[in-house]
Amino acid sequence: MFLKETRMNAPEFVLRGGTLVDASTDGTPMDLLIQNGKISAHLAPGTHVDASIAEQSAKGLHIFPGLIDAHIHFGFGEKITEYETETFYAAQGGFTTVLGYFLNNEAYADVFKREQEYARTRAYIDYAFHFSTANEQHIHELADYVKTYGVTSFKYFMNFKGEEGRYLGLDGTDDGYLFDLLSKAASIGDVKVVCHTENIEIVNRIRTRIQASGGSTLKDWSHAKPAFTEAESSVRAMYFAEHLGAQIYIPHISTRMALDEVRKWRGRYDKVFVETCPHYLTHTEDSDLVGMGKANPPFRSADDVAAMWEGLQDGTIDVVASDHCPRKRATKEKPLWLASQGFPGTATILPVLLHEGYHKGRLSLRRIAEVLTHAPAKIFNVAPHKGSLAIGADADITLVDLNLSRVVNPAELGSYSDYSLYEGQNLKGWPVQTIVRGTTVMSKGKIQGQPGFGNYIFRSLSEPKEGALS
Repeated sequence: MFLKETRMNAPEFVLRGGTLVDASTDGTPMDLLIQNGKISAHLAPGTHVDASIAEQSAKGLHIFPGLIDAHIHFGFGEKITEYETETFYAAQGGFTTVLGYFLNNEAYADVFKREQEYARTRAYIDYAFHFSTANEQHIHELADYVKTYGVTSFKYFMNFKGEEGRYLGLDGTDDGYLFDLLSKAASIGDVKVVCHTENIEIVNRIRTRIQASGGSTLKDWSHAKPAFTEAESSVRAMYFAEHLGAQIYIPHISTRMALDEVRKWRGRYDKVFVETCPHYLTHTEDSDLVGMGKANPPFRSADDVAAMWEGLQDGTIDVVASDHCPRKRATKEKPLWLASQGFPGTATILPVLLHEGYHKGRLSLRRIAEVLTHAPAKIFNVAPHKGSLAIGADADITLVDLNLSRVVNPAELGSYSDYSLYEGQNLKGWPVQTIVRGTTVMSKGKIQGQPGFGNYIFRSLSEPKEGALS
Protein backbone atom coordinates (compact mmCIF):
# COMPACT_ATOMS: atom_id res chain seq x y z
CA MET A 1 0.00 0.00 0.00
CA PHE A 2 1.03 3.63 -0.25
CA LEU A 3 1.90 5.53 2.88
CA LYS A 4 1.70 9.29 3.11
CA GLU A 5 5.21 10.52 3.91
CA THR A 6 5.46 13.20 6.56
CA ARG A 7 8.51 15.43 6.76
CA MET A 8 8.76 16.51 10.38
CA ASN A 9 10.41 19.72 11.44
CA ALA A 10 10.00 21.38 8.04
CA PRO A 11 11.44 24.92 8.19
CA GLU A 12 9.03 27.70 9.11
CA PHE A 13 9.93 31.09 7.66
CA VAL A 14 8.68 34.15 5.87
CA LEU A 15 10.17 34.85 2.45
CA ARG A 16 10.63 38.62 2.23
CA GLY A 17 11.12 41.16 -0.51
CA GLY A 18 10.61 39.07 -3.64
CA THR A 19 8.40 39.54 -6.68
CA LEU A 20 5.90 36.74 -7.22
CA VAL A 21 5.51 35.33 -10.74
CA ASP A 22 2.97 32.69 -11.74
CA ALA A 23 0.50 31.91 -14.50
CA SER A 24 -1.60 34.94 -13.51
CA THR A 25 0.99 37.65 -12.92
CA ASP A 26 4.23 38.91 -14.43
CA GLY A 27 5.31 40.27 -11.10
CA THR A 28 3.60 41.13 -7.83
CA PRO A 29 5.61 42.24 -4.76
CA MET A 30 4.64 39.82 -2.03
CA ASP A 31 5.95 38.06 1.06
CA LEU A 32 5.19 34.37 1.58
CA LEU A 33 4.72 32.59 4.89
CA ILE A 34 5.94 28.99 4.77
CA GLN A 35 4.77 26.53 7.43
CA ASN A 36 4.79 22.73 7.55
CA GLY A 37 6.13 22.52 4.02
CA LYS A 38 3.18 24.48 2.61
CA ILE A 39 2.39 28.01 1.46
CA SER A 40 0.59 29.26 4.55
CA ALA A 41 -0.16 32.89 3.69
CA HIS A 42 0.36 35.66 1.15
CA LEU A 43 1.46 38.80 2.93
CA ALA A 44 1.72 42.41 1.87
CA PRO A 45 5.41 43.35 1.82
CA GLY A 46 6.69 44.02 5.32
CA THR A 47 3.68 42.55 7.14
CA HIS A 48 4.56 41.75 10.77
CA VAL A 49 4.76 38.09 11.73
CA ASP A 50 5.54 36.41 15.02
CA ALA A 51 9.10 37.13 16.12
CA SER A 52 9.76 33.41 16.46
CA ILE A 53 9.43 32.92 12.70
CA ALA A 54 12.67 33.20 10.76
CA GLU A 55 12.98 35.55 7.82
CA GLN A 56 14.66 34.84 4.51
CA SER A 57 15.43 37.55 1.99
CA ALA A 58 14.34 37.30 -1.62
CA LYS A 59 15.20 40.92 -2.33
CA GLY A 60 15.89 41.52 -6.00
CA LEU A 61 14.65 38.03 -6.92
CA HIS A 62 11.57 36.69 -8.67
CA ILE A 63 9.62 33.96 -6.91
CA PHE A 64 8.35 31.29 -9.28
CA PRO A 65 6.37 28.18 -8.33
CA GLY A 66 8.74 25.22 -8.26
CA LEU A 67 9.52 24.25 -11.86
CA ILE A 68 8.25 20.95 -13.29
CA ASP A 69 10.01 19.00 -16.05
CA ALA A 70 7.32 16.73 -17.45
CA HIS A 71 9.61 14.85 -19.83
CA ILE A 72 12.79 13.17 -18.71
CA HIS A 73 14.07 9.66 -19.34
CA PHE A 74 15.27 7.23 -16.73
CA GLY A 75 17.28 4.23 -17.89
CA PHE A 76 19.87 5.95 -20.07
CA GLY A 77 22.26 7.12 -17.39
CA GLU A 78 24.12 5.09 -14.80
CA LYS A 79 21.49 2.61 -13.69
CA ILE A 80 20.30 3.05 -10.10
CA THR A 81 22.45 6.10 -9.30
CA GLU A 82 20.79 8.13 -12.07
CA TYR A 83 18.04 8.98 -9.61
CA GLU A 84 20.66 10.82 -7.60
CA THR A 85 22.61 12.45 -10.41
CA GLU A 86 19.66 13.52 -12.55
CA THR A 87 17.56 14.94 -9.69
CA PHE A 88 20.67 16.75 -8.42
CA TYR A 89 21.01 18.16 -11.95
CA ALA A 90 17.32 19.13 -12.05
CA ALA A 91 17.58 20.94 -8.72
CA GLN A 92 20.49 22.97 -10.14
CA GLY A 93 18.08 24.20 -12.80
CA GLY A 94 15.40 25.23 -10.32
CA PHE A 95 13.23 22.14 -10.79
CA THR A 96 11.34 20.76 -7.81
CA THR A 97 9.47 17.97 -9.63
CA VAL A 98 10.32 15.72 -12.57
CA LEU A 99 8.22 13.15 -14.40
CA GLY A 100 10.24 10.32 -15.87
CA TYR A 101 9.38 7.90 -18.65
CA PHE A 102 9.94 4.15 -18.58
CA LEU A 103 9.94 1.98 -21.69
CA ASN A 104 9.46 -1.70 -20.94
CA ASN A 105 7.89 -4.70 -22.60
CA GLU A 106 7.05 -6.34 -19.27
CA ALA A 107 4.25 -5.76 -16.81
CA TYR A 108 4.96 -2.67 -14.75
CA ALA A 109 4.40 -4.15 -11.27
CA ASP A 110 7.97 -5.42 -11.02
CA VAL A 111 9.36 -2.41 -12.88
CA PHE A 112 7.70 0.00 -10.48
CA LYS A 113 8.84 -1.84 -7.37
CA ARG A 114 12.42 -2.06 -8.64
CA GLU A 115 12.66 1.56 -9.72
CA GLN A 116 11.09 2.82 -6.51
CA GLU A 117 13.72 0.98 -4.51
CA TYR A 118 16.36 2.79 -6.54
CA ALA A 119 14.69 6.20 -6.37
CA ARG A 120 13.33 6.54 -2.87
CA THR A 121 16.75 6.74 -1.19
CA ARG A 122 18.40 8.81 -3.93
CA ALA A 123 16.08 11.50 -5.30
CA TYR A 124 16.79 15.08 -4.24
CA ILE A 125 13.44 16.41 -5.48
CA ASP A 126 9.92 15.07 -5.93
CA TYR A 127 9.22 12.77 -8.84
CA ALA A 128 6.54 10.83 -10.69
CA PHE A 129 6.49 8.27 -13.49
CA HIS A 130 4.96 7.83 -16.92
CA PHE A 131 4.65 4.26 -18.25
CA SER A 132 5.14 3.52 -21.94
CA THR A 133 2.69 1.04 -23.44
CA ALA A 134 3.93 -1.59 -25.86
CA ASN A 135 1.92 -4.80 -25.50
CA GLU A 136 -1.57 -6.14 -24.84
CA GLN A 137 -0.91 -6.66 -21.14
CA HIS A 138 -0.27 -2.96 -20.69
CA ILE A 139 -3.72 -2.10 -22.07
CA HIS A 140 -5.33 -4.79 -19.94
CA GLU A 141 -3.66 -3.47 -16.77
CA LEU A 142 -4.01 0.25 -17.49
CA ALA A 143 -6.68 0.92 -14.87
CA ASP A 144 -4.63 -0.96 -12.28
CA TYR A 145 -1.60 1.22 -13.04
CA VAL A 146 -3.71 4.28 -12.23
CA LYS A 147 -5.23 2.83 -9.07
CA THR A 148 -2.24 0.97 -7.63
CA TYR A 149 0.77 3.02 -8.72
CA GLY A 150 -0.65 6.50 -9.16
CA VAL A 151 0.40 6.67 -12.81
CA THR A 152 -2.08 8.63 -14.93
CA SER A 153 -0.11 9.13 -18.16
CA PHE A 154 1.01 6.57 -20.69
CA LYS A 155 3.27 6.94 -23.69
CA TYR A 156 2.64 5.36 -27.06
CA PHE A 157 5.27 5.40 -29.79
CA MET A 158 3.48 5.62 -33.13
CA ASN A 159 6.83 4.86 -34.78
CA PHE A 160 7.41 1.52 -33.04
CA LYS A 161 6.04 -0.65 -35.78
CA GLY A 162 7.72 -3.78 -37.09
CA GLU A 163 11.49 -3.76 -36.78
CA GLU A 164 11.57 -0.24 -35.36
CA GLY A 165 9.98 -1.61 -32.21
CA ARG A 166 11.54 -5.04 -32.16
CA TYR A 167 15.11 -3.80 -32.04
CA LEU A 168 14.22 -2.36 -28.62
CA GLY A 169 12.72 -5.67 -27.54
CA LEU A 170 9.15 -4.45 -28.06
CA ASP A 171 6.40 -6.32 -29.82
CA GLY A 172 5.83 -3.63 -32.37
CA THR A 173 2.31 -2.20 -32.51
CA ASP A 174 -0.17 -0.78 -35.00
CA ASP A 175 -3.15 1.56 -35.33
CA GLY A 176 -5.45 -1.12 -33.96
CA TYR A 177 -3.39 -1.12 -30.78
CA LEU A 178 -3.60 2.68 -30.58
CA PHE A 179 -7.37 2.47 -31.04
CA ASP A 180 -7.73 0.06 -28.12
CA LEU A 181 -5.28 1.99 -25.94
CA LEU A 182 -7.17 5.27 -26.41
CA SER A 183 -10.49 3.52 -25.87
CA LYS A 184 -9.27 2.09 -22.59
CA ALA A 185 -7.77 5.41 -21.46
CA ALA A 186 -11.03 7.24 -22.22
CA SER A 187 -13.02 4.71 -20.22
CA ILE A 188 -10.86 5.28 -17.11
CA GLY A 189 -11.19 9.06 -17.01
CA ASP A 190 -8.63 11.84 -16.78
CA VAL A 191 -5.80 9.81 -18.31
CA LYS A 192 -3.35 11.26 -20.84
CA VAL A 193 -1.91 9.19 -23.67
CA VAL A 194 1.40 10.70 -24.76
CA CYS A 195 1.73 10.07 -28.50
CA HIS A 196 5.16 10.20 -30.12
CA THR A 197 4.01 11.26 -33.58
CA GLU A 198 6.14 9.84 -36.37
CA ASN A 199 5.18 7.89 -39.50
CA ILE A 200 8.03 5.39 -39.51
CA GLU A 201 6.92 3.69 -42.71
CA ILE A 202 7.66 6.85 -44.68
CA VAL A 203 10.81 7.57 -42.65
CA ASN A 204 12.23 4.12 -43.40
CA ARG A 205 12.03 4.64 -47.15
CA ILE A 206 13.46 8.15 -47.15
CA ARG A 207 16.19 7.29 -44.65
CA THR A 208 17.36 4.36 -46.75
CA ARG A 209 17.74 6.59 -49.79
CA ILE A 210 19.60 9.30 -47.88
CA GLN A 211 21.99 6.80 -46.31
CA ALA A 212 22.65 5.23 -49.71
CA SER A 213 23.54 8.65 -51.13
CA GLY A 214 26.10 9.24 -48.36
CA GLY A 215 24.15 11.82 -46.33
CA SER A 216 25.90 12.47 -43.01
CA THR A 217 24.75 15.85 -41.62
CA LEU A 218 22.02 16.95 -39.24
CA LYS A 219 20.18 18.34 -42.24
CA ASP A 220 20.23 14.83 -43.72
CA TRP A 221 18.89 13.50 -40.41
CA SER A 222 16.08 16.06 -40.55
CA HIS A 223 15.29 15.31 -44.17
CA ALA A 224 15.07 11.61 -43.33
CA LYS A 225 12.22 12.50 -40.97
CA PRO A 226 10.43 15.30 -42.84
CA ALA A 227 7.78 17.52 -41.28
CA PHE A 228 5.03 15.58 -43.04
CA THR A 229 5.84 12.46 -40.99
CA GLU A 230 5.24 14.38 -37.74
CA ALA A 231 2.19 16.29 -38.98
CA GLU A 232 0.38 13.34 -40.58
CA SER A 233 0.70 11.15 -37.50
CA SER A 234 -0.38 14.06 -35.28
CA VAL A 235 -3.56 14.36 -37.35
CA ARG A 236 -4.15 10.63 -37.05
CA ALA A 237 -3.63 10.69 -33.28
CA MET A 238 -6.00 13.64 -32.86
CA TYR A 239 -8.63 12.01 -35.08
CA PHE A 240 -8.49 8.80 -33.05
CA ALA A 241 -8.66 10.76 -29.79
CA GLU A 242 -11.64 12.82 -30.91
CA HIS A 243 -13.52 9.76 -32.12
CA LEU A 244 -12.90 7.88 -28.87
CA GLY A 245 -13.17 10.79 -26.43
CA ALA A 246 -9.59 10.33 -25.23
CA GLN A 247 -7.04 12.92 -24.11
CA ILE A 248 -3.69 13.01 -25.88
CA TYR A 249 -0.46 14.88 -25.30
CA ILE A 250 1.91 15.40 -28.22
CA PRO A 251 5.47 15.67 -26.89
CA HIS A 252 8.48 17.39 -28.46
CA ILE A 253 6.60 18.96 -31.37
CA SER A 254 9.15 20.41 -33.78
CA THR A 255 7.56 21.58 -37.03
CA ARG A 256 5.29 24.37 -38.23
CA MET A 257 3.32 21.86 -40.27
CA ALA A 258 2.40 19.76 -37.22
CA LEU A 259 1.66 22.83 -35.08
CA ASP A 260 -0.68 24.21 -37.73
CA GLU A 261 -2.59 20.92 -37.71
CA VAL A 262 -2.97 21.18 -33.94
CA ARG A 263 -4.39 24.70 -34.31
CA LYS A 264 -6.97 23.46 -36.80
CA TRP A 265 -7.99 20.52 -34.65
CA ARG A 266 -8.36 22.47 -31.43
CA GLY A 267 -11.20 24.36 -33.05
CA ARG A 268 -13.21 21.16 -32.91
CA TYR A 269 -11.65 19.11 -30.08
CA ASP A 270 -9.93 20.56 -27.03
CA LYS A 271 -8.50 17.46 -25.36
CA VAL A 272 -5.16 17.79 -27.14
CA PHE A 273 -2.10 19.10 -25.30
CA VAL A 274 1.25 20.00 -26.85
CA GLU A 275 4.85 20.18 -25.68
CA THR A 276 8.03 21.46 -27.26
CA CYS A 277 11.62 21.39 -26.02
CA PRO A 278 14.29 24.09 -25.64
CA HIS A 279 16.46 22.73 -28.45
CA TYR A 280 13.63 23.29 -30.95
CA LEU A 281 13.73 26.94 -29.90
CA THR A 282 17.48 27.40 -30.31
CA HIS A 283 19.00 24.94 -32.82
CA THR A 284 18.42 24.32 -36.51
CA GLU A 285 19.23 21.55 -38.95
CA ASP A 286 22.11 23.69 -40.23
CA SER A 287 24.02 23.06 -36.99
CA ASP A 288 27.46 21.49 -37.37
CA LEU A 289 27.10 19.46 -34.14
CA VAL A 290 26.50 16.24 -36.15
CA GLY A 291 26.14 13.31 -33.69
CA MET A 292 26.22 15.61 -30.67
CA GLY A 293 23.03 17.24 -31.94
CA LYS A 294 21.20 14.07 -32.94
CA ALA A 295 17.71 13.86 -31.47
CA ASN A 296 14.33 12.50 -32.43
CA PRO A 297 12.60 14.59 -33.68
CA PRO A 298 15.60 16.22 -35.36
CA PHE A 299 16.58 19.86 -35.28
CA ARG A 300 14.46 21.58 -37.93
CA SER A 301 14.57 24.64 -40.19
CA ALA A 302 14.84 28.25 -39.03
CA ASP A 303 11.18 28.69 -39.98
CA ASP A 304 10.22 25.79 -37.73
CA VAL A 305 12.15 27.37 -34.86
CA ALA A 306 10.21 30.59 -35.45
CA ALA A 307 6.99 28.58 -35.42
CA MET A 308 7.79 27.12 -31.99
CA TRP A 309 8.20 30.62 -30.57
CA GLU A 310 4.91 31.61 -32.19
CA GLY A 311 3.24 28.57 -30.63
CA LEU A 312 4.49 29.59 -27.21
CA GLN A 313 3.32 33.15 -27.71
CA ASP A 314 -0.20 32.30 -28.88
CA GLY A 315 -0.79 29.43 -26.44
CA THR A 316 -0.87 26.57 -28.94
CA ILE A 317 2.07 25.01 -27.09
CA ASP A 318 1.13 24.18 -23.50
CA VAL A 319 4.39 22.92 -22.00
CA VAL A 320 8.13 23.25 -22.44
CA ALA A 321 10.01 20.17 -21.25
CA SER A 322 13.51 18.86 -21.77
CA ASP A 323 13.26 15.31 -23.17
CA HIS A 324 16.32 14.93 -20.93
CA CYS A 325 18.44 11.90 -21.74
CA PRO A 326 21.75 11.71 -19.82
CA ARG A 327 23.92 10.30 -22.59
CA LYS A 328 27.68 10.38 -22.29
CA ARG A 329 29.64 12.40 -24.84
CA ALA A 330 31.28 9.19 -26.06
CA THR A 331 27.91 7.84 -27.27
CA LYS A 332 27.38 11.00 -29.33
CA GLU A 333 30.79 11.66 -30.87
CA LYS A 334 30.25 9.20 -33.69
CA PRO A 335 29.22 9.37 -37.32
CA LEU A 336 25.62 10.56 -37.63
CA TRP A 337 23.92 7.23 -38.21
CA LEU A 338 25.78 5.55 -35.34
CA ALA A 339 25.41 8.30 -32.72
CA SER A 340 22.92 7.91 -29.89
CA GLN A 341 19.77 10.03 -29.92
CA GLY A 342 19.03 12.57 -27.21
CA PHE A 343 20.99 14.72 -24.77
CA PRO A 344 20.73 16.32 -21.31
CA GLY A 345 18.52 19.37 -20.93
CA THR A 346 16.63 19.93 -17.67
CA ALA A 347 19.04 22.28 -15.90
CA THR A 348 19.21 24.76 -18.79
CA ILE A 349 15.49 25.05 -19.63
CA LEU A 350 14.83 28.15 -17.55
CA PRO A 351 18.01 30.03 -18.58
CA VAL A 352 17.18 29.35 -22.24
CA LEU A 353 13.61 30.64 -21.86
CA LEU A 354 14.77 33.69 -19.95
CA HIS A 355 17.74 34.50 -22.23
CA GLU A 356 16.10 33.74 -25.57
CA GLY A 357 12.51 34.42 -24.56
CA TYR A 358 12.10 37.03 -21.84
CA HIS A 359 15.20 39.12 -22.46
CA LYS A 360 14.58 39.20 -26.21
CA GLY A 361 10.95 40.22 -25.80
CA ARG A 362 9.46 36.96 -27.03
CA LEU A 363 7.86 35.72 -23.79
CA SER A 364 6.49 37.26 -20.63
CA LEU A 365 7.50 35.95 -17.23
CA ARG A 366 3.90 34.85 -16.69
CA ARG A 367 3.99 32.76 -19.85
CA ILE A 368 7.27 31.13 -18.80
CA ALA A 369 5.72 30.27 -15.44
CA GLU A 370 2.68 28.85 -17.18
CA VAL A 371 4.58 26.44 -19.44
CA LEU A 372 6.99 25.31 -16.70
CA THR A 373 4.66 25.12 -13.70
CA HIS A 374 0.89 25.59 -14.01
CA ALA A 375 0.28 23.71 -17.27
CA PRO A 376 2.38 20.57 -16.60
CA ALA A 377 0.93 20.36 -13.07
CA LYS A 378 -2.65 20.50 -14.33
CA ILE A 379 -2.16 18.22 -17.34
CA PHE A 380 -0.34 15.51 -15.40
CA ASN A 381 -2.45 15.51 -12.22
CA VAL A 382 0.04 16.97 -9.76
CA ALA A 383 -2.07 20.11 -9.22
CA PRO A 384 -3.14 21.71 -6.94
CA HIS A 385 -0.21 20.82 -4.67
CA LYS A 386 2.40 21.45 -7.37
CA GLY A 387 2.74 24.18 -9.98
CA SER A 388 1.25 26.96 -7.87
CA LEU A 389 2.02 29.39 -5.06
CA ALA A 390 -1.58 29.33 -3.83
CA ILE A 391 -2.25 29.01 -0.12
CA GLY A 392 -2.20 25.33 0.78
CA ALA A 393 0.09 24.30 -2.09
CA ASP A 394 3.40 22.62 -1.40
CA ALA A 395 6.09 25.21 -0.69
CA ASP A 396 7.92 24.35 -3.91
CA ILE A 397 9.63 27.59 -4.89
CA THR A 398 12.21 28.60 -7.47
CA LEU A 399 13.99 31.87 -6.75
CA VAL A 400 15.28 33.49 -9.93
CA ASP A 401 17.79 36.24 -10.64
CA LEU A 402 16.70 37.61 -14.00
CA ASN A 403 19.97 39.49 -14.48
CA LEU A 404 22.46 36.82 -13.45
CA SER A 405 24.67 35.88 -16.39
CA ARG A 406 26.40 32.52 -16.23
CA VAL A 407 28.42 30.45 -18.67
CA VAL A 408 27.02 26.94 -19.04
CA ASN A 409 29.50 24.44 -17.61
CA PRO A 410 28.25 20.83 -17.54
CA ALA A 411 30.74 19.90 -14.82
CA GLU A 412 28.98 22.31 -12.45
CA LEU A 413 25.49 21.00 -13.10
CA GLY A 414 25.91 17.43 -11.87
CA SER A 415 24.33 15.17 -14.49
CA TYR A 416 25.78 11.77 -15.31
CA SER A 417 26.05 13.20 -18.80
CA ASP A 418 29.23 15.18 -19.44
CA TYR A 419 28.21 17.79 -22.00
CA SER A 420 25.47 20.30 -22.89
CA LEU A 421 24.13 21.73 -26.13
CA TYR A 422 24.67 25.13 -24.52
CA GLU A 423 28.17 24.44 -23.20
CA GLY A 424 30.26 27.62 -23.16
CA GLN A 425 27.30 29.90 -23.85
CA ASN A 426 26.65 32.86 -21.57
CA LEU A 427 22.96 32.83 -20.65
CA LYS A 428 21.23 35.65 -18.75
CA GLY A 429 18.69 34.64 -16.09
CA TRP A 430 19.27 31.73 -13.68
CA PRO A 431 17.63 30.09 -10.69
CA VAL A 432 19.58 30.80 -7.51
CA GLN A 433 17.58 28.79 -5.00
CA THR A 434 15.44 25.66 -5.24
CA ILE A 435 13.03 25.01 -2.36
CA VAL A 436 11.13 21.71 -2.12
CA ARG A 437 8.30 21.55 0.41
CA GLY A 438 9.88 24.40 2.35
CA THR A 439 13.39 22.93 2.43
CA THR A 440 16.23 24.47 0.42
CA VAL A 441 17.76 21.90 -1.91
CA MET A 442 19.97 24.22 -3.98
CA SER A 443 21.35 27.66 -3.17
CA LYS A 444 23.64 29.74 -5.40
CA GLY A 445 24.67 26.75 -7.48
CA LYS A 446 25.44 24.51 -4.50
CA ILE A 447 23.32 21.53 -3.55
CA GLN A 448 22.26 21.67 0.10
CA GLY A 449 19.66 18.94 0.06
CA GLN A 450 20.09 15.26 0.72
CA PRO A 451 19.50 12.26 -1.55
CA GLY A 452 16.30 10.55 -0.54
CA PHE A 453 14.51 13.78 0.39
CA GLY A 454 12.41 13.63 -2.78
CA ASN A 455 8.94 12.10 -2.50
CA TYR A 456 7.25 9.90 -5.05
CA ILE A 457 4.04 11.62 -6.19
CA PHE A 458 1.14 9.21 -6.31
CA ARG A 459 -1.19 10.84 -8.82
CA SER A 460 -4.91 10.23 -8.78
CA LEU A 461 -7.67 11.36 -11.08
CA SER A 462 -8.98 13.62 -8.31
CA GLU A 463 -5.88 15.04 -6.64
CA PRO A 464 -2.31 13.84 -6.13
CA LYS A 465 -0.91 12.32 -2.97
CA GLU A 466 2.69 11.98 -1.89
CA GLY A 467 3.87 8.61 -0.74
CA ALA A 468 6.01 5.57 -1.29
CA LEU A 469 5.35 1.94 -1.91
CA SER A 470 5.78 -0.19 1.15
